[in-house]
Amino acid sequence: MTERLDHFIGGEHAAPADGAYFESTNPATLEVLYEAARGTAEDVDRAVASAQAAFASPAWAGLTATKRGHLLRRLGDLIGENADQLAMMESLDNGKLLREMRGQMRSLPEYYYYYAGLADKIQGAQVPTTSLEILNYTQREPLGVVGTITPWNSPLTLTTSKIAPALAAGNTVVIKPSEYTSRTVLRLAELAYEAGFPAGAVNVVTGFGGEAGAPLVSHPALAKISFTGSTATGSRIAAEAAARFIGCTLELGGKSPNIVFDDANVANAAMGVVAGIYAAAGQTCIAGSRVFAHKAVYDELLERVTERARSIRIGDPLGDDTELGPLAFADQLAKVDSYVKLGAEEGATVHAGGGRPDGLELPGYFYSPTVLTDVDNDMRVVREEIFGPVAAIMPFEHEDELVGLANDTEYGLAAGVWTQNLARAHRMARRLDAGTIWVNTYRAMSPMSPRQGFKSSGVGIEHGIESMHEYTRLKSVWINTDEGPVADPFVMRG
Repeated sequence: MTERLDHFIGGEHAAPADGAYFESTNPATLEVLYEAARGTAEDVDRAVASAQAAFASPAWAGLTATKRGHLLRRLGDLIGENADQLAMMESLDNGKLLREMRGQMRSLPEYYYYYAGLADKIQGAQVPTTSLEILNYTQREPLGVVGTITPWNSPLTLTTSKIAPALAAGNTVVIKPSEYTSRTVLRLAELAYEAGFPAGAVNVVTGFGGEAGAPLVSHPALAKISFTGSTATGSRIAAEAAARFIGCTLELGGKSPNIVFDDANVANAAMGVVAGIYAAAGQTCIAGSRVFAHKAVYDELLERVTERARSIRIGDPLGDDTELGPLAFADQLAKVDSYVKLGAEEGATVHAGGGRPDGLELPGYFYSPTVLTDVDNDMRVVREEIFGPVAAIMPFEHEDELVGLANDTEYGLAAGVWTQNLARAHRMARRLDAGTIWVNTYRAMSPMSPRQGFKSSGVGIEHGIESMHEYTRLKSVWINTDEGPVADPFVMRG
């Protein structure tokens, strides 16, 4: 019998209110992995009520910030102890390489340790005033119940980016994971409860966006929404949050430029291009999908990237020698293939890839690493996010021309620069309109380094000390130390 997974509400597993479940399949083999609870507004209500009760309870509200940090550190320990199990679950669920997932899961505790250390470092300040008798100081407080909606491409890492600072700041959370990857987020909630977080501090409602995600976003008791996903959905969430005057943090789409100058180490740059677009089958918001190569190195770079793309080992993501697994689900495969066909219709040349790999025994959602040439910045295949292993490689000649092309996009999430020229590296970091700039590397990340999307790539900050402000509110306190009579009640004091 297929395993059934229930919601996690109030410190225990909770069956869906209407008794409905949905199947989750392995994208490599198409086998059913489990059934997850199909959440509804009633389930969301239960989860939010549980989070509200926990937020007000002495078991949570009565903890010092230091003790909250201890809980986060214990949760990090438990994730480390269960890293291999979590890696296997995630690889089976979304098709990412098991060896990549092992690396992610074994490094994930560092996020919790980092925020554990920050929990009691969030300080207010004494503010000078124009009166010696007035003491004015500020303090930061938790917001309340934070609703988080997380995607399928890196479920635990992206969920952690939201709940670790939220919990460190003293909030409680309700998580709605992607319907394609429910299992590891449910396991995370179990581990949080095992770590000592009180019942209701961490809740998970599984299900579909329209049935569970939308009721969560619109729930009147929510103090903040944190979302990672498509720009279109993020826009709707932002409008919902604005209508209720609550905050939102949005990490959205990208169409990031990966730029190779004529003085770059071309061999290293080619590997950076491969890492930027073919790692995780291109299913990352920071994918370096627009590759700009200086005319002097264009041919060499294209040859190196193409050769490596054609030699990438495609297959079972559980295999130690596999380099590219499947796309996460059928609609994503259809989307990627339709964009490649559209590119060809627009005049692009499919220089490598462009379809299902030959000779593959597994029936899953595999797509060959693809290189498109003869493209320009006006083509839809270059302007719109594909979210798959498709690189569009274009030549450029002058730096000013390049900057114009790189910035000519609605997105501003990330950019890569490959150059040996120190002055140019700093110049590009200043001129490129993106929240993260990598020089002579790509896909580097740390919980200590803040990241923010510009333009349609998002709102708010994740990671770093700055992210703690996303989950707190600032209060200004004024205390009059003068016990004498008020001189004039109609004059503002300062």
